[in-house]
Amino acid sequence: MVQLYNLHPFGSQQVVPCKLEPERFCGGGRDALFVAAGCKVEAFAVTGQELCQPRCSFSTLGRVLCLAYSEAGDYLAVIEEKNKATFLRAYVNWRSKRTENCRVCIRMLGHNVEAPFNETYKDQMSIIEMPLSEAPLCISCCPVKGDLLVGCTNKLVLFSLKYQIINEEFSILDFERSLIIHIDNIIPVEISFCIGYVALMSDLEVLILKLESDPKNGESVNHQPPKTNNPMKQTEDVSNETLQLESDDFVICQKPMELLGEKSSQSGISVTLESTGLADEKTKYYHVQHLLYKRFAPDISSYVFSDDIKLHSLQLLPIYQTGSLTSGRKNLSQEKELLSLFCFFSLPHVGYLYMVVKSVELMSVYQYPEKSQQAVLTPQFLHVIASNNLQCFTVRCSAAAAREEDPYVDTTLKACPPVSMDVCALRIQLFIGLKAVCHFKNHLILLTKADPEAIPERRDSPKRLLSRKGASGKLKAPSVAEAGWNLYIVDTISPVQLYKEMVDYSNTYKTAKTQSCIHLLSEAHLLVRAALMDAHQLEPGEKAELLEAFKESCGHLGDCYSRLDTQHSHLALPYYKMSGLSMAEVLTRADWVLEDGSQKYERGLIFYINHSLYENLDEELSEELAAKVVHMFHAAEPKQLPHILCSPSMKNINPLTAMSYLSKLDTSGFSSILVTLTKAAMALKMGDLDMHRNEMKRHPEMKLVCGFILEPRLLIQQRKGHIVPTDLAAHLKDTQPGLLVASVLGLQKNNKIGIEEADSFFKVLCGKDEDIIPQLLVDLWEAQLIAGLPDVVLQELFYKLTSQYIWRLSKRQPPDTIPLRTSEDLSLLCGPSFDIASIIPFLEPLSEDSIAGLSVQVLCQTRLKEYEQCIDTLLERCPEAIIPYANHELKEENRTLWWKKLLPELCHRIKCGEKGQLYLSSLKETLSVVAVELELRDFLNVLPEDGTAAFFLPYLLYCSRKKSLT
Repeated sequence: MVQLYNLHPFGSQQVVPCKLEPERFCGGGRDALFVAAGCKVEAFAVTGQELCQPRCSFSTLGRVLCLAYSEAGDYLAVIEEKNKATFLRAYVNWRSKRTENCRVCIRMLGHNVEAPFNETYKDQMSIIEMPLSEAPLCISCCPVKGDLLVGCTNKLVLFSLKYQIINEEFSILDFERSLIIHIDNIIPVEISFCIGYVALMSDLEVLILKLESDPKNGESVNHQPPKTNNPMKQTEDVSNETLQLESDDFVICQKPMELLGEKSSQSGISVTLESTGLADEKTKYYHVQHLLYKRFAPDISSYVFSDDIKLHSLQLLPIYQTGSLTSGRKNLSQEKELLSLFCFFSLPHVGYLYMVVKSVELMSVYQYPEKSQQAVLTPQFLHVIASNNLQCFTVRCSAAAAREEDPYVDTTLKACPPVSMDVCALRIQLFIGLKAVCHFKNHLILLTKADPEAIPERRDSPKRLLSRKGASGKLKAPSVAEAGWNLYIVDTISPVQLYKEMVDYSNTYKTAKTQSCIHLLSEAHLLVRAALMDAHQLEPGEKAELLEAFKESCGHLGDCYSRLDTQHSHLALPYYKMSGLSMAEVLTRADWVLEDGSQKYERGLIFYINHSLYENLDEELSEELAAKVVHMFHAAEPKQLPHILCSPSMKNINPLTAMSYLSKLDTSGFSSILVTLTKAAMALKMGDLDMHRNEMKRHPEMKLVCGFILEPRLLIQQRKGHIVPTDLAAHLKDTQPGLLVASVLGLQKNNKIGIEEADSFFKVLCGKDEDIIPQLLVDLWEAQLIAGLPDVVLQELFYKLTSQYIWRLSKRQPPDTIPLRTSEDLSLLCGPSFDIASIIPFLEPLSEDSIAGLSVQVLCQTRLKEYEQCIDTLLERCPEAIIPYANHELKEENRTLWWKKLLPELCHRIKCGEKGQLYLSSLKETLSVVAVELELRDFLNVLPEDGTAAFFLPYLLYCSRKKSLT
C-alpha cells in the first residue's frame, strides 16, 4: 500500500541552456552535467540555484548512443556510432577544453605515454579508445573505484581504472581490460556496477552477481561452464528452441520466476570468468556468486505483445559506512567503505527495491498511479516520471543500512523505523511531456518534449513548478525556437526544510492519535537519517543542523509512542534516549489530561519512566515532578511503586507524600517485605525512629534480607558512576551490622552486586581511606569464605583476609568494630585449600618477637612440612608449647620425629643448663610417648649414653612390660 501526502520535496528549477535537442544526458560528481546531441557533447557546471553555466563542449567521433560519468577519475565514458559501427571511448581531462578548437589527444587503451609529451597531456583533453571484439550495448561506472563495466552480447567486459605515472608531479588516467564475464542466454539492455557487484537486465529478466576476490574459496578463472543435468537448464534450452520456431499464430511464454541467493544459480544462465589483465592480486576476481535472478512474464491479456511492457531503470545504490549518528565518531579513512547495497528496477506500473548485501531480500514494491517511463533511486527518495508528472516516493534504504551498521539498533537504547513500513508518495508534480530523468547530488535533470499541439497552450499559460510559498524557481515558457523541448534542473529542497514540513503536517494527526502520525514522523526521521548517512557531501553547519533535527525527530517519535497504547509503545524509551531529552523534559512534554478532564497514563510513558528510573540516571527530579511520577505509578502500576521510590532520581520526593501512597497499597497482592522496607526507609528520612523500628520488626531478619535482594537500591545506589550508600544502610551499620552484612552477601549470591562494588560500598559506608579496611568489610570477607560463594576466587579471598590479619598483628591495630565472627568460626591458615607458600611474602612485616608472629611462623612452617625447623624454633623461643605442638602435629609418618629429633634436642638442651626444669618436663613427656611407640631394643638405642640409669629406668620397665600387658 502506498500512502499519499501532499508535501513539497521539489524546490527551485532552472533551464539548462543547451543549444541542440538533448538525446542523452547524465550528471555526477560535484557539479558536472553532460548533454549529448548527435556527435556533440555540451558540459555544464551546476553550482546552485539559477547557476547552470556552460563549461565547454566537444565533438565526439560518432553519434552518442550512451554515456556515463565517473566521479572517480573524472571521466566520461561514451558509446558512439559511426558508419553503422559502435565504439567505446573515454573522455579524460575534459575540464581543460576551453574552446571548440582546442587540440584533443587520442590514444589507445594501455598506450604508454613518453615523458616529453607530459606537458601536452596535462593541458589538453584526451580520448581513450577501448577496442572490443563485440559491439558495446551499455556501460556502467563503479561509483567508488571508477572501474568501467561494458555490456556486450553474451558477455560483460571490465576495464579497471589505473594511472600511468609520468613523473613525481604528473600522472595520466588509463584503463586495463582486466576481466571478461561470459554470460549465456541473456542479452543485457542495462547494467550497473558497484565494487564487485554486477546487475544486468534484459527486457524481462534481472540477474545480480557478486564477483569474489578470494582465491582460496573460489573457482579458478579461465574455466569452461560445467556440464549439468539440471532439469531447469534443459527446460530453458527447450524453451529457447521453441521460441525460435514460434509462428505468427502462437506465442510461447516462460513463467515468471524469482530465485534468491544460491538458488539463483539454477536460473539456467551460465556465468564464467576470464581473467585478461595484469591487475593486482588484491583486486582480481576469481569466482562469481549468484545473488538474484528474477524473470517477468509479458502481459498477453490483449493477445499481442506490447513493446512498452519492458523493464527499465536498473540501478545499484550504495550506502557507505558513516559511524554512529549519536556517538560523534568520525570516519577518518578517505576511501569509502561499503555498508549496504540496494538494487532497483521497474516495470511500467510497478517498481522493485532489493537489498543485496549479506542477504538478498525484497524491501519495497512501488505501485505507480500512472505508467512510468523512467525512475531514479536516491538514498532519500525514488523519483519516477510518467508522461505528464514527476512522482516522489519514500525509500527504506536508510532503515536497512542502519541495521547493517548496527545489528542491535532495535533495543532499549536505540531504534529505527522498520524496513517493512509502508512507502508513501510525497508529491505528484505536474510536468508536460516528460521523456527522461537523471539525478546527481540534490539535482533532478528532466527532459520534456511536448506534443506540437500542446506548445501554444504552454505559451499562453506557463505553469509554475511549485505551489508552495517561497519557491525560488519558475517554469519558464519556451521560446518559439525551442520547438517544444526543454531540459530542466529541479533541485530537491534541503532535508531539514522538508523534515520541518513533515513535522508540521503530522500535527494534523496528533490529536486523533492515529498511526498516520507515527508513519509521517517516521518518514521525517528516515529522511534526516539518510541525509546523515551521506554526510561526506555536507558542510559542518549542515551536519550540525541535521543532527539537531535527528534528535528532535526522536523526541517527536518518543512523544507518539508514549501517548499511544499500542504493542510498540515500548519504543518510547529508545527514541527518548536518542533525543537527548532529560527525564524532566519528557515529563513536562507529557499530555497528562484527557479531553474529558480525566488523567490517563499510557503504556509507552510508563515504560519509559520505569526503565529510566531503573537505570540510575544522574538526574534528580524536582519535588513536583517526583510527586507526579508517584501519582502516575500509583494509578497505573502500583506494584512498581516501592521500586520507583528507591531510584536515586526520586531523591527529592517528599517522604510524607511517599508514605501516604505506600500506606494505600494493599500488601496482600505485593511483596509485603519490600513495602515494609520502603516504609522503614521513608520513616528514617522523616526522622521517625520509632516508626522505623516498628517497620523493621514486622519480619524476621532472613525475610528482610530477601527484601533487600528484591530491591538493592534500598542499600546501595549509584550516582555519577560512584557507589553511594543510602541513609538506611548507614543506620543499619550502627544498629544491625549483621543484617547489613548478610544482605550484601545475599546480593552477591544473587548477582545483584559485584565483588569490587561490595568492597567499595563498605569502604564508603565506613568512611575509611582506600588503604584502610573497616571491620565490616572483613566481616563480609569472612562471611564469603564461610558461605563459599561460587563467583569468589578463593585464593584472592584468602589473600585479602590474611593480609588484613597480618596488618593488624604487625601494627597491633584492633578492629574498629566488634567482629561478627569469633576465632572458632574460622580456620584460615590451617585450611587444606590454602596455598601457604604464596603467603610467605606477606609475613615479612610481622615481627617474630611477638607471640602472634611466632605462632603464624610456626603454623606456616608446619603447613610447608618443615617440622624439624618448627621443633627448633619452639625449643628456642617457646619450649612450653613443644609438647602440645608435638602431640598435635607429630603423628603418623611424622611420629619418628619424637625420638629422632625431639628426644635428642631435649637431652642436649638439658645439658646446657638453661630452662632446665622446663626442658626436663618436656623430656619426661617425650619419653612416655617413645616408650609406648618403640620396642625395647629400639628404645635402648635412642637413649643417650651419658644419662642416669635411674632416670630412664621407669620408662624402660614400661617398655619391657607393655608386650605382656597387651
